[in-house]
Amino acid sequence: MKKEESPAALFMKKYILLSLCLITLSSAAQTGSPTSHPSEGLGARHYTLQQLKDSACQNNIAIRTARYNIESASRQRKEAFTKYFPNVSGTGLWFNANKGMAETTVNPTEMIPAELGNMMSQALPTEALMALANPVSISMIKNGTIAGITATQPVFAGGQIINGNRLAKVGEDVSRLQLQLSENQVEKTTEQYFWQLASLQEKMKTISAVDVMLGDIHKDVDVAVRAGVALRNDLLQVELRRNEVESQRLKLQNGISIIRLLMAQYCGLSDTCFVLSYNDADVVDIPLKQDHQQALLAIPEYQLLGKQVEAANLQRKMEIGKHLPTVAVGAGYNYHNLLDKDHSFAMVFATVSVPVSDWWGGSHAIQRKKIAYQQAQEQLADNAQLLTIRMQNAWNGVVEAQQQLQIAKRSIEQSTENLRLHRDYYRAGTCRMSDLLEAQMLYQQSCDKHTDAFAQLQNKILEYRQATE
Repeated sequence: MKKEESPAALFMKKYILLSLCLITLSSAAQTGSPTSHPSEGLGARHYTLQQLKDSACQNNIAIRTARYNIESASRQRKEAFTKYFPNVSGTGLWFNANKGMAETTVNPTEMIPAELGNMMSQALPTEALMALANPVSISMIKNGTIAGITATQPVFAGGQIINGNRLAKVGEDVSRLQLQLSENQVEKTTEQYFWQLASLQEKMKTISAVDVMLGDIHKDVDVAVRAGVALRNDLLQVELRRNEVESQRLKLQNGISIIRLLMAQYCGLSDTCFVLSYNDADVVDIPLKQDHQQALLAIPEYQLLGKQVEAANLQRKMEIGKHLPTVAVGAGYNYHNLLDKDHSFAMVFATVSVPVSDWWGGSHAIQRKKIAYQQAQEQLADNAQLLTIRMQNAWNGVVEAQQQLQIAKRSIEQSTENLRLHRDYYRAGTCRMSDLLEAQMLYQQSCDKHTDAFAQLQNKILEYRQATE
């Protein structure tokens, strides 16, 4: 009688231990879900999502380039504003030639009228009359100095100055909008890295909990096999499952290492030993759906399209202005000593320039700018529809991701119950070890899907916010 009770006692002991280890699995896996806070890496620096975004915006090369573009556009706008002021120029010249620049020969007798010549022939001596008959060489302006300063104020330039300043202002606005787009892209990439790393770390916690559970099962089954109340095949199945879990661990470790390196490089972090801090998975701030037609006017992509239309219109006006008359007034002060005497004078002047021949090719240039303006208008209307569709698609993504998260939560509850039932079935001897391990694997998969669904929902919320703000 004693020999019959001993196997039964061992059998009951086996299932009691198995039940305890399955209970341990359930609690350990729950602590490895994405609702918990990371606690690994004692002594490592903790980063929130916002801190990583701020660091990325400060160190990312795309952001720095966009800021340089804003500074350059601002300088260009200030440069265009100076066209409103008079154009002041000064000139100076000193020269010394080897001979006079103005030389001529004068015959006095040819310049004296006949009546005056008759009178001089009677009054002057013969020597004087002979001297007047000889030609006289004259040389002037062999050296000298010229200096002057003038100020010219454009009165009418076909609107080129006004439209040029407006175009420069548009360029500065475009640079600021491009900076906003760059910041949005950096924010999106940082958040994708953040939740990808958080997801891998939570899966690593689940793997650790599963490994502990499988280790306990392996000990219990090994005892049962030695006692003859379980098949060795059950022990082999547990060992194969542990090998599979270890393989998953190696893949996760490699993925975590790579994502840490990428995030450190992208955000400008000095080291890769950091810990992520984030809210519980059950606390998700779902945005309200906005009026997409109203939100369209505020997003940077639509504003950029509007700036392209405005720039095309200003370029068309400037092209017209190039072929209109220009009027300018000015004043100047000049000095020279070309005739060996200092001489200075002031003057005022007005100029009118009419580009007559430029209209031959200018009419075609104006039509070309007009076509570009029409294209910009059509692109604005077409892309506005696409941007509205993008908003709706982003909202659909938020709704779908939220539903997927709810499904994942129900899957955890269902897989937990399924695991409990298989535990009871195996204890009663009505299911195989493979069925129990499959139930455990389904539970692990449901936890991983819940982690992925939570990270996906966070990314979809960001996409919708960027699509509508």
